[in-house]
Amino acid sequence: MSDRTPTRIVLHAASKALEIEFDDGKVFRLDAEFLRVYSPSAEVRGHGAGQEVLQVGKRGVGITAIDAVGNYALLPHFDDGHDTGIYAWDYLYWLGDQHDALWTDYLNRLAAVGATRDPIAAPAPTKH
Repeated sequence: MSDRTPTRIVLHAASKALEIEFDDGKVFRLDAEFLRVYSPSAEVRGHGAGQEVLQVGKRGVGITAIDAVGNYALLPHFDDGHDTGIYAWDYLYWLGDQHDALWTDYLNRLAAVGATRDPIAAPAPTKH
């Protein structure tokens, strides 16, 4: 990990992305879907090795708000109701730095279990 600190953070609501610039000049644009599937929360990571939960159906997820957590992290609020992952600066930097490899790994894990990024449509209401 790094000891980097953000110098600029911008939430692009329309494009559903978080842009974050660090003190070394690197700028990362992280889609909300990517952040959601790599949430550091226990709901996603589990409580230990092998307990990770593959996130499916998160295409199109957005971020409705972001709270600062002290001087060390962000807490995004996703529009699917997820709001328990605290993203430390080091973790955000790592996500940005490793984005391509992490995204490829995620897509491969989805394919391996026959899952999709697309949300599952709710069944149409039945008429009585």
